[in-house]
Amino acid sequence: MSDSPVKTRREGAILEITLDRPKANAIDLATSRIMGEVFRDFRDDPELRVAILTGGGEKFFCPGWDLKAAADGDEVDGNYGVGGFGGLQELRDMNKPVIAAVNGIACGGGLELMISADIIIAAEHASFALPEIRSGTVADAASIKLPKRIPYHIAMDLLLTGRWFDVEEANRWGLVNEIVPADKLMDRAWEQARLLASGPPLVYAAIKEVVRDAENLKFQDAMNHITQRQLRSIDVLYSSDDQLEGARAFAEKRDPVWKGK
Repeated sequence: MSDSPVKTRREGAILEITLDRPKANAIDLATSRIMGEVFRDFRDDPELRVAILTGGGEKFFCPGWDLKAAADGDEVDGNYGVGGFGGLQELRDMNKPVIAAVNGIACGGGLELMISADIIIAAEHASFALPEIRSGTVADAASIKLPKRIPYHIAMDLLLTGRWFDVEEANRWGLVNEIVPADKLMDRAWEQARLLASGPPLVYAAIKEVVRDAENLKFQDAMNHITQRQLRSIDVLYSSDDQLEGARAFAEKRDPVWKGK
């Protein structure tokens, strides 16, 4: 699939996914559907534990929707595929960690794709914006997610003005975990991915499902879902060999060997 706009590289339990559509890595309907298939297959592969998402080239992570494709007939409300736009932000039951390695501009739908990841590492030259306001449309996913991720008034400033902001500001508001030199970006992303891949996959799954489930629940209702094993990932974890292994390893003062079952 060398001509595919989505390139993948697999090393052990880690999958690197590169959006590579010169010149800017914009996403059309066909690319979004491919990305959805890639993320779905990652989700469903028991041998894979962590994904890294990045962009091809050195200037763009992703500018979002491909306006040229739209002018040629792609419908903005068309079929984006199994995971929605970019394959990730609406993918159900994604219970594995995803790292975004932001190698340049992330704006519009590209920023929305970025914040669908769990950990965001950005190059020093990365920059960001939600310019949808200037084209008479709404940054839909960002309007839902951003006020829950960063201070409300900052989120509204970014949504209502569409202004550009740099990586230092993104880091200051907690939108980016870490800033690294461009030539160290992928090394750092892989270092983080290897750390996560060595961890307990069933616990990661439980964490991600609990976070999603609790987002709009009262505290006690969310706690009840956990303590009463109403979440599938919690039920699997509490009945797993891995939970016993964790206790044994702690008692024996050794590193646990996680099997994901």
